[in-house]
Amino acid sequence: MGKCIGVVGAGVMGRGVAQRMMEHDYSVFLVDIREDILKDAIKSIQRNLLIHNMFKAKSNVQEMMARLTTSTDCGVLVSVDYVIENVSEDVEVKRKVYQELESVCIDECVYMVNTSCIPITYIASFTKRADRVVGVHFMNPVPMIHFSEVIRSEFTSEETIEKINVFLQNVGISIEVVNDSPGFVSNRLSHLFMNEAAFLVYEGVATPVQIDTIFKQAYGHKMGPLQTADLIGIDTVLDSLKVLYDQYEDSKFRACPLLKKMVYAGKLGQKSGVGFYEY
Repeated sequence: MGKCIGVVGAGVMGRGVAQRMMEHDYSVFLVDIREDILKDAIKSIQRNLLIHNMFKAKSNVQEMMARLTTSTDCGVLVSVDYVIENVSEDVEVKRKVYQELESVCIDECVYMVNTSCIPITYIASFTKRADRVVGVHFMNPVPMIHFSEVIRSEFTSEETIEKINVFLQNVGISIEVVNDSPGFVSNRLSHLFMNEAAFLVYEGVATPVQIDTIFKQAYGHKMGPLQTADLIGIDTVLDSLKVLYDQYEDSKFRACPLLKKMVYAGKLGQKSGVGFYEY
C-alpha cells in the first residue's frame, strides 16, 4: 500500500483534511461514529473535488475518490503512520477517541490533534505516546488554506515536530510552531473578536454586514469576524469560548448570549444554511 493516513471525524474539518490528503496522493481512512455522516461526507468531498478541479490543473476525481475508505470502526487505522483527529470540541469525546486509538494504532503512529482551543498537553495525557502527539490547527477551508499553526505540548519531541513539518510540506502546507496554550495564538485572538462582534449585534450597535464591512475595509482582512464565525460554525465557536473560559477562568471569554440563542435555534452558520447570514 502507498501513502496512507487516518482521519477521525467526518465533520467540516475532517472532510476538508481528507480531501486535501487525497489531492496529494494519500489514501485516506475516514472514520466517524455515524454512517449517515460518512455517506454525506463522501458526497460532499466528491462535489468539492469536482469544483476544486475547475480552478486547478485537471486531476482525475474518480481516481482520488478511489483513495477514500470510510468506516465506523477505528480498527481500519491499524497500520497507518499518522492519524489526524477532528472530533467535536469536547474533552470527554476526545478522551474516548484516544482511548480507542491507543488500542488500535501501531506504537510509531503520530497523532495530530486538530482542535480549536483544548491544550495539547492535556490531550497527550490520554495516551501512552505523549511525545508523538502534536497539535495541528488546520485552517478552514482546509483544501484552500496552505498554512497550519502547529502546537508543541510539554511532551512533543523534536523528532515528531520534524516529521510533521516534512509531512505538511508534502501536502503543500507551511507552518509556524508555537508552544501549548489554550486557544494557541490564532483562536485565542480570533474568538475574542468574533465574540465581541456578536455582542455588537446583540446590543443593536451595528448589523453583521456593517461590522464585517468595517473590519474588512479598515484592516484589509478577506473576511469579517461574523463571516468567519459562520464559516467555522456558531456551535464550534461557542464550544471553543467555553473551553477558553474554563481554561483561563477569565471573564473576557464569556460567550455572548446571542451565540447561545443561535445554537439553540439551529442557526449554525454555513453548515446549517443560516447564521449571521443566509446561505
